[in-house]
Amino acid sequence: MIDFTEQESTEDSDELYEHHRIIVDKGQALLRLDKFLMDRLANVTRNKLQEAIRSESVQVNQKPVKVSYRVKPFDLITITLPDPPRDTEVLPEAIPLVIPYEDDEFLLVNKEAGMVVHPGYSNWNGTLVNALTYHLQNLPITQNGAARPGLVHRIDKDTSGLLVIAKTDYSMAYLAKQFFDHSIERTYYALVWGVPKELEGTITGHVGRSAKDRRVMAVYPNGEFGKHAVTHYKVLKSFRYVSLLQCNLETGRTHQIRAHMKYMGHPLFSDATYGGDKILQGMPNGTYKAFVENAFKLMPRQALHAKSLGFKHPRTKEFVQFDSVLPDDFMAVLDKWSMYEESL
Repeated sequence: MIDFTEQESTEDSDELYEHHRIIVDKGQALLRLDKFLMDRLANVTRNKLQEAIRSESVQVNQKPVKVSYRVKPFDLITITLPDPPRDTEVLPEAIPLVIPYEDDEFLLVNKEAGMVVHPGYSNWNGTLVNALTYHLQNLPITQNGAARPGLVHRIDKDTSGLLVIAKTDYSMAYLAKQFFDHSIERTYYALVWGVPKELEGTITGHVGRSAKDRRVMAVYPNGEFGKHAVTHYKVLKSFRYVSLLQCNLETGRTHQIRAHMKYMGHPLFSDATYGGDKILQGMPNGTYKAFVENAFKLMPRQALHAKSLGFKHPRTKEFVQFDSVLPDDFMAVLDKWSMYEESL
């Protein structure tokens, strides 16, 4: 079965995965592309096929075509989506969500830190997808046990902030295409150790799995491994030993901001995976040590928040932008560092 609703591109991934590759037989008569695919693919509606063709998820000979295109012998037809094909039934759960905006095409969720986005090993319940399956259960896009209802992208479990969720097949395809094209505006706030020498700049370096630890992403500046990744940053406020950064993603790779900041020598505050849960600036003793340890307790997760999203509305085609406030734990840590700096 092919499910055009299971598209997901992310802070974690901007790549496309090939779901189907079909070479048209030499004796094939001219036939509309959507009708041709209806005969070849099981359990997919003509409407979903047409939306996928319009969003360029379906291509012929590596080029987008119109729905009315007529297939010819030896045409190469590929269907690519931003997430690997899966077959996972998700049970709806009545989990409260913070939804700052919703219309007929999409909704925004302000995800709290600690919530896993989609089910997986050791996290089959209590995820954002379980909550969305319940919230959107009357929509066609979430029926038949779709594994990620309307989910266009995701953020890490312990990263808080905004996610956009599609409510129609067309919106799913339209939004996913913007993520793939890197035309989505994504702004994150990050609290990092130290103060970068350049208060504004760009980090460019391929990001891929570390050869030493597959759970961690590493930066390969020469591009020998990993995938092209670009993060733009600006220092908003420095607190002597830590600084608040605005980060804008040009690409979206797994742990991109966390890996890039580690590579730059400024790991995210309280990020255990990338070494930010240790005192990296200042003398690790006395009252300062106690102060930092208390700050870690206030925010026992990486100090990263997906603050704003900007994109073209699927229906109006107008650019829309949404912002969010920092969560309580993030604000508490910023206040604590601010008071500390004032006391020096």
